[in-house]
Formats: sequence, C-alpha cells, structure tokens
Amino acid sequence: MLHFPDGFLWGAATAAHQIEGNNINNDWWPREHTPGTSIVEPSGDACDSYHRFREDMALLRDAGLDTYRFSIEWSRIEPEEGVVSRAAVDHYRRMVDTALDLGITPMVTLMHFTVPRWFAREGMWRSPRAADRFARFTELALPVLGDDVKWVCTVNEPNIAAMIAGGEDPANLVAYGLPAPDLQVADTLLACHHRAREVLSGVGGVRSGWTVATQAFQAEPGCEQAAHAYGHHRDDWYLEAARGDDWVGVQAYTRTIIGPDGPRQVPEGVETTLTGWEYYPRALELGVRSAWEKTGGVPVFVTENGIATADDARRIDYTRDALAGLHAAVADGVRVEGYLHWSLLDNYEWASGFRPTFGLVAVDRQTFVRTPKPSLAWLGQVAREGGLTPR
Repeated sequence: MLHFPDGFLWGAATAAHQIEGNNINNDWWPREHTPGTSIVEPSGDACDSYHRFREDMALLRDAGLDTYRFSIEWSRIEPEEGVVSRAAVDHYRRMVDTALDLGITPMVTLMHFTVPRWFAREGMWRSPRAADRFARFTELALPVLGDDVKWVCTVNEPNIAAMIAGGEDPANLVAYGLPAPDLQVADTLLACHHRAREVLSGVGGVRSGWTVATQAFQAEPGCEQAAHAYGHHRDDWYLEAARGDDWVGVQAYTRTIIGPDGPRQVPEGVETTLTGWEYYPRALELGVRSAWEKTGGVPVFVTENGIATADDARRIDYTRDALAGLHAAVADGVRVEGYLHWSLLDNYEWASGFRPTFGLVAVDRQTFVRTPKPSLAWLGQVAREGGLTPR
C-alpha cells in the first residue's frame, strides 16, 4: 500500500462556466455564438450546476472525498462595471456553506478563464486598469470566502489564459504545439495575482496561490536547449513566479516531446485520449517535481489531473498510475497538500464542447440526471484508505 501523509486532501474540481449553465454575461458566451466560430457547440445549460450544486457536492462526499474546488463567476458578481449583484455573492456563499455543512473543504477559484463582457470590451488583460479591476473583484468576493475558506486560487492556468488572451483561437490549444503566450498579458496576470494576494492577506487563515498547466516537456537527445527555449515561457516562468506563495497548483495531463524544431506530434500507434493527448500518467509526477524545484520548495497542490475517455476502467488505470508517481514524489520529500481530480462531472470542455468526458460522474444532457461512474467509488476508496495499491 502506498500511503499518503495524514491530512492529505482528496477531491475533485470544476469550473463555473463549464458546469453552471447560462453564463451569458461573460466573454465566452459570445465566442460560442458568433457565426463561424471554431467552438463546436455552445455551453447552454451546461450541467445546470448553478441549481444542482448541493447534489454534486453530496455525490463527492458520499463517495469518500473531502475537498471540492469550484470557481465563482466574475460576470455574475459584477455583470456591469461597478454593478454588484448581492444575489450572486449570496449564491456563492451558499455554495461555501453547503460544502462546510457536508463536511467538505472548499477551494475557491476567483478566475477560471472567463471574465465579464464589459471587462473584455475594455481590453481585458491588456487594459491598463486590469490589476485594479481584479483587485476590486477580489474584494467583492470576500463575503463569499468569509472567515472559513482556507484555500483560494487567484488565477487558473495563467499560462493558458495568456495564450487565449493573446488572440489565439481556443480550438488550437492542443497539448503539442501550444501557441506562444502574450508576454504582456502574462505580466498583467502576475500583477493581478499579486494584487489579489494582497487583498486576501487581510483575511485570516486564507492560503492563496495560482495553478499552472504543466506540460512535462521532454527533450529528445541533444535538444535540451530547444526544450528550454520552448518551455520556459509556456510553463516554467509561471512556476518560478509562484516563489513565496502559500502554495502552487499543478494541473497535469500529458507530456510534450521537444525535437530540434520544436514540439513533436503524438506518434502513430500511441494511445491517445478523447482530446488527442498522449495517455501519459507520469505527467503528474513530473509536473509536481518541476513545481517543487522551480518554486524553491513552495507546497504543491494537485488542482487538476485526469483523462478524457469513454472507458471508465481506463480512467481508473490512468489515475492509479498517476497517483503512484505522485506518491514517489512525496516519498522523495516533495510537500503535496492534496489531489483533486478533473473533473467531478462530465462537463463543457470549452472549444471541444461536451464530447471529451473527464468526469467521475456522467450527466444526462437532457435531464441533468447524475450517474456516478465506478471511478468515483474507486477514488473515494483510495481517499478513505489514505493510499492505494499500485498495479
């Protein structure tokens, strides 16, 4: 049995736009509905989790998991500049209260890609007032956090957000050949992160950080310099920027092999997932070790890890091997606070629509009926036992 430390947190993650439904005031809604868009389908009602969040949390708790990461939608809280929806603030506070009532530790993400339309029109992360806007939003979110939310993520995957904000078509965000991020946007996102952490520092007990999509860049022989040149501003810079934070989130799914001319496509005959990514469970261990090294020993939280597949037995296989690698990193002295699977639900996966199923729970698109998969019970059992038996 591979035992994880006492107090290790086990759970699953979601994001507001991907599960709530009808987030009509954010910047993604018009992207989905623009004629000729490359986005395969709109989010629509998504999983209707805006109304069914208690049911979702209860499924997580009943399985044996103890932590739920969810995001709050800025465009609901501040639908127009300076206009604050008290009802939306109360809604998200009810989500926190529900988690606590169920014995679940909530992790709240302030920005998971989507922003209000008014902020997008202002220039979004290119706006000279972006950091001020985000600091104000963080202040508006304080009643959601109260004095009993410990874990707060300021910005989800700033490295991917900088690629999207740079004008890149979101349909092109594949694991290999990731577009270069807009470095000005990256600097602004870091300023927003710092400003949010300043606001949160006034709240007793909050531990804040941001999450990075680690890519497990691997150099072919003799291509180490090419790998560094390609990977530093897509991954490493964001980890290095987390030095001094309370924790850093790792979101790992696959790897990218770098040759002399840059990233290689996945070779023929290699197992891939519904997103076209290579099936590579060791990506988690590599991401966690990289985060620990490049931050100089900032505690790591696995805030996303999973696989898009219609074969739930393969999801269990992937997760078991990923957790075995994670345990090896822990055994070598890496401080890991917890593991959150992506995702709790089969949800809306941005430009790819609803086809890539990452969830531990299936959701009927017509009735919204939730059906737990065997992988949910399996991961819950791992959590109850505090470890797993490797294959």
